[in-house]
Amino acid sequence: MALTAPLRPSRVSAGEARERADALRARIADMQSTRLEGRAIPTLPALHDLLPGGVLREGGAYGVEGSTSLVMAMLAGASGAGSWVAVVGVPGFGAEAARLAGLDLDRLVLVPAPGRHWLAVVAALVDVIPVVAVRPPEAVGATDASRLGARLRQRRAALVVDGTWPQSEVQLRVAESRWTGLGDGHGRLAAREAVVTASGRGGFGRASTARLLLPGVAAAAERVDEGGATDALPGAEAPAAPLRRVAG
Repeated sequence: MALTAPLRPSRVSAGEARERADALRARIADMQSTRLEGRAIPTLPALHDLLPGGVLREGGAYGVEGSTSLVMAMLAGASGAGSWVAVVGVPGFGAEAARLAGLDLDRLVLVPAPGRHWLAVVAALVDVIPVVAVRPPEAVGATDASRLGARLRQRRAALVVDGTWPQSEVQLRVAESRWTGLGDGHGRLAAREAVVTASGRGGFGRASTARLLLPGVAAAAERVDEGGATDALPGAEAPAAPLRRVAG
């Protein structure tokens, strides 16, 4: 009778083991995201082309780089629909700018300086608030991101991250921007035109791009013509729709 030698497990380094574990977590998270897809959370129409399925989803995490105004825009749809929203770890988050961006200040919770327990603060807030934004003071590991992701799905909340986030549905980034309203060395800032790109696992095999008008530091009426040109009328009332898509 022929004898065969027992199979010996192959040896891998600690680094390789961590990489394999992280890859496995990502695959599991992708399957959970597909199977446990939450309901849609209201968003501004201008953001539809930048988000998977055109919406925020309960249980999802979304990264935003390069613009606090864009973070505000991500919150504005839910806030305008009557939901509470929270912002953690952003000391410069201005109430007046948030109001101009379309947020309801009566349903806004601000935690400017959560300290080293910021992740616990976020986890506690998602228990009771549908949309929470955070600016992490440090890089977040895959394990912590997975734990918070499970909590988001359980509590049916969404996370908007001012920065990057492991396992995010999509990563938005302001690729370029310019302000309007200044003349030859004088004038008043009226509006910010930004080119925003979206990339990530949520159905974006390649980057999607949109040109947006973000609210400026002063109230302004914005006009967008068919050719995509914009005009700002300083001193007028703030527009009803604070963020618009610019045809381009």
